[in-house]
Amino acid sequence: MDKIAQNREFFKADFEILKQIKTDKQKGIPAPSFQKEYDSNSNLIELPPVSKDILVKPNVLDCINDRRSIRKYSDEKINLSELSYLLWATQGIQTVKDKFSALRTVPSAGCTHPFETYLIINNVDGLKSGVYRYLPLEHKLLFIKTLSNIDDEIDKATPNQPFVQGFVSKSAVVFAWSCIPYRSEHRFSITAHKKILIDIGHVCQNLYIASESLNYGTCAIGIYDQDIIDNMLDLDGENEFVIYMACLGKKL
Repeated sequence: MDKIAQNREFFKADFEILKQIKTDKQKGIPAPSFQKEYDSNSNLIELPPVSKDILVKPNVLDCINDRRSIRKYSDEKINLSELSYLLWATQGIQTVKDKFSALRTVPSAGCTHPFETYLIINNVDGLKSGVYRYLPLEHKLLFIKTLSNIDDEIDKATPNQPFVQGFVSKSAVVFAWSCIPYRSEHRFSITAHKKILIDIGHVCQNLYIASESLNYGTCAIGIYDQDIIDNMLDLDGENEFVIYMACLGKKL
């Protein structure tokens, strides 16, 4: 079977395969935590409570109808309340079921939620430029590090954009969603990976709709340098790696 045929098979439903496998969950192995641990001495930033009062376009029909991929942004800063809302809309926790699972604002196969949200902040009021991670359980930001020449670093990580070169570094913030595959593999074994790819689509679509409700511009990024972006976020590239990105800013 050639490579294209193999990839097409990957698209298809695979529950029959799962029936033949004893997963780690079935073996009684504890599930991984739904949020990465962090040093208790880390620099944490409180995020404002999410409020519908910040919405510019509260009608979901308008948001769906007007949604487009926007690659040109103004120099105007976005504020922390708006960023708080966007983070909640894409990975916010609504109900904690137990220490291994939680219901969120996006669906996920088996409630496994295998993603972490990293932010490359470039133009957010009250935040210095650099790399952050969202802590959905606490609804806080964890500051990771500053970046020297942040625009150049972003451009290196997102080369060869087909429509507008270098547009990502002009955005206010870059969302970089990492994947921790074992969160899903624990429950679904070798059938997990298609589900992970489906789930990340839900996350980015929520960002599009939430951004439109603020009259922001968003663009998903499928072309990026895997090694550069993983190194930028201090990921090992095997047990955790970036799976999708998007950037946003205020529309021109």
